[in-house]
Amino acid sequence: MFLHRNNTPRWVIIVLDIFMSIFALFFAYLIRFDIKIEQETIAEEWEILSKSIWVFILVKLIVFSSFKIHKGLVRYTSFEDLRRIVLATSVTSIIFALLSFLRYYFVDELFLFPKSVIIVEFLTSSVLLIGSRFFVKLLYLESLKSKNIEERVIIYGAGISGLMTKRTIEKNVESKQKIIAFIDDNKKMSGNRLEGITIFHSSRLEKLLKEEGFTHLIVAIQKPNSENLKEVADFCLENKIVIQKVPSLKSWINGEFSTKQISTVKIEDLLGRKQITLDEEKIKNDLTNQVILVTGAAGSIGSGMVRQIAKYHPKKLILLDQAESPLYDVQNELLADFKDLNFEVVIGDIRNYERMRNLFEMMHPKFVFHAAAYKHVPLMEDNPTEAVLTNINGTKNLVDLSIEFKVEKFVMISTDKAVNPTNVMGASKRIAEIYAQYSNDNGETKFITTRFGNVLGSNGSVIPLFQRQIDSGGPITVTDERVTRFFMTIPEACQLVLEAGTMGEGGEIFVFDMGESVKIIDLAKKMIKLSGLELGKDIEIKITGLRPGEKLYEELLANGENTMQTHHNQILRAKVRVEDAAKIEQINELILLFSKQDNNGIVKKMKEIVPEFLSNNSSFEKLDK
Repeated sequence: MFLHRNNTPRWVIIVLDIFMSIFALFFAYLIRFDIKIEQETIAEEWEILSKSIWVFILVKLIVFSSFKIHKGLVRYTSFEDLRRIVLATSVTSIIFALLSFLRYYFVDELFLFPKSVIIVEFLTSSVLLIGSRFFVKLLYLESLKSKNIEERVIIYGAGISGLMTKRTIEKNVESKQKIIAFIDDNKKMSGNRLEGITIFHSSRLEKLLKEEGFTHLIVAIQKPNSENLKEVADFCLENKIVIQKVPSLKSWINGEFSTKQISTVKIEDLLGRKQITLDEEKIKNDLTNQVILVTGAAGSIGSGMVRQIAKYHPKKLILLDQAESPLYDVQNELLADFKDLNFEVVIGDIRNYERMRNLFEMMHPKFVFHAAAYKHVPLMEDNPTEAVLTNINGTKNLVDLSIEFKVEKFVMISTDKAVNPTNVMGASKRIAEIYAQYSNDNGETKFITTRFGNVLGSNGSVIPLFQRQIDSGGPITVTDERVTRFFMTIPEACQLVLEAGTMGEGGEIFVFDMGESVKIIDLAKKMIKLSGLELGKDIEIKITGLRPGEKLYEELLANGENTMQTHHNQILRAKVRVEDAAKIEQINELILLFSKQDNNGIVKKMKEIVPEFLSNNSSFEKLDK
C-alpha cells in the first residue's frame, strides 16, 4: 500500500498545500457571491484577482516554508503540527489584510482581496490543511491494523478509567480487539453512549453474550464493588470469557497506560470483600509522631503493616526481622514510596533477649505490632522446639521488655489456628496469646491480640503454590476435597489490625469477620479457569490427603468462647477464659524444655497448657488423653 512506502517528497506536500489554499481562495469568492455568479461578474473579479493570485501564492510559499508545515510526517501528524498550520494560515491572512490596506490607500484604491474573502479563505484553508493530514493519518493507522479481529471486548466500567481503556485499545495499531460495549453497575448510565459505544447495565451480560458473542471482558474500575465483580467474574468463568483488568493509577504515565499493562485478573481480585471503613482520625491520633516497632517486618503481614503505618507519619518506624534479603526489599520500597518517612531497619531475632533489650533501650518504642512468628503447620509439626523458641519465647521476650520499657500498646497478630488447635503451630500461638493476655495487668502496657485466617497471596499460602503448579503444568495438589478456609487480603488484615489496636483497652482478643469460608478445591478450579485452562484436559487436581496437624475447617473461636460486638462491624471481641499464674509457670517450664530437644516432652507440656489441643493426623496423637 502507498502509505507504507518511503516518505512523500516535501515538494509534493508543498504543492498540495498551495493547491488546497488556491481552492480555498476560489471557494471564498463563491461564498462571497452566494454561489450565484454571473459571467460579467466573473470577468470583473478575475481582472482584479489575476493580478493578485501570484502574490497570494508567493506569500503562502514563503510563510508555509517559514513555519515548516511541510516538514512533519503527515501520517504522524501531532498537535504541534496542527498548531503550526493554524499559525501559518493566520499569518498569511494578516499579511493579505495588510497588503490590501496598502494597495487601497497607496496604489489603485483596490483591495488585494475583499475582507470577507480573507476570513473565509483562512477558515477554509485551515480546515483543508488540517483535515487532509488527519485523513492521511487515519488511512495509515487503519492500514496497519489487523483486518482479522479475533477478540470482541466488553469494558466493565464506563468512567474515566473505562474511557482511557477504550482509547488505549483503539490507539494500538497492532491490537486485534474490537470494543463492542461498556457495562456498568450504575443503572442511570444504561442506554447512554460513550464515544459511540453503548453502555449497558452489568445485569445484561448474558443477553450481550447471546447477541454479541464477546470473548474478553476488561475490568476498568479502580476500586470495584467486590460482590458485583465476583458475580461478573463467575459469569465470565462459566462461559470461558477471558477476564482482564487495567493497571492501578500509580502505574499510569502522564495519565495513560499501554495495552501491555492490561493483565489477567487474579484470584485475589475475586476473593476480596467490601472496602473496610476505618476510624482514620483515631488511628492518626494514636500513631502520628510516635516511635513504632513492627516485628516480622519482612513478612507478608509485617510488611503490610509497615506500609499502612507509614501513611500516618510516625516519628520513627522500626522494621525488625532476621530475614535480610526480604527486609532489604521492603527498605527499598519505602525509600521509593515514602521519601519523608523516618525509619530504621534492624536485623535481629526476637529469640535473642539481649539483642531485643538493646533495641528497646535504644529506640524506646511506644507501639509494638508483633507479627514475627513461624506459621507453617507441617514444618512446625516436625520442629516443635523451634515453634516454642520463636512463637512462645520470642513473644515472651517482647512482652516482658514492653512492660519494662513502658510501651503504650502491644498488638499481637495471632491466627485462627490457635482456636481448638490441632497442631503445634496453632498451640504455640495460643500459648503466646495466654502469656500476652495475662501480662496485661503486670504494668502500664496494654496487650491486644488479633485473630484472623489465611491471607491471600502471603508467603507460603495456597494461592502462590497453586499458581506455581499451574505454571509448571500441574497437577494441582489439594489435601482433601472437604477442606475449607477463611481468606482475607493483606491490606484488609493490616487495616483491621490497626483499627483493633487503636480501639483496644488491653487484654482483649479481637476476631475479624472473615466472611464465608471457601472450599480449597473450588479455589483451585477457579484459578485453573482464570489461567485459560480446562480441568481434566489441560491440567489435573490431585488429592494428597491431610498433612500432619491440618484441620478440615478452621475456627475463629474456641469452645466456651463467645463474642461481643464492637463499634466496627467487622471486628468482634472474643470473651475468653481468664488464665492464672499457674498457667504462666507452666509456660516458663515449657520454654526450659527447649534445651532437652525432646519433641514429645515439649508437645505433652503444650497439651497441658492448652487442654483443647488435640493433634490431628499427627504422630503426637498418642499424647492425647
